[in-house]
Amino acid sequence: MITIQNGTIDDFFESAIHSAKEIDENKKVTPKHTIWMETNDLLNILKPQRTALLQYLKNKTKVYYSVILDELKKSPSSLNKDLELLLKYQLIDISKEVNAGHGIRKVIKPLYTNETLEFKAIV
Repeated sequence: MITIQNGTIDDFFESAIHSAKEIDENKKVTPKHTIWMETNDLLNILKPQRTALLQYLKNKTKVYYSVILDELKKSPSSLNKDLELLLKYQLIDISKEVNAGHGIRKVIKPLYTNETLEFKAIV
């Protein structure tokens, strides 16, 4: 499971210090799969259109940009904004490949395939 949580850089370091103390005390360290996000970004990623994109990508190993546009009926500017946010937090990877006779096409690879995403907002 990957936890996506709002917080500041201080929250991240507090978590890291806690893990370091566990190591110093020879305790078993619990692996943490947490992505810390700015609160506004967390709220933006929870918008219905973006959660639909996350769900769409979840069980795919890769998908072409043009296919997402077509299947999710998104505009290029809207999809670009969504992908930019997911890329910022390393939830996806974007590469380009040659499309024989047609130029270059974007390939989107989700980095959370078959993982559960848990969102936490702490106020």
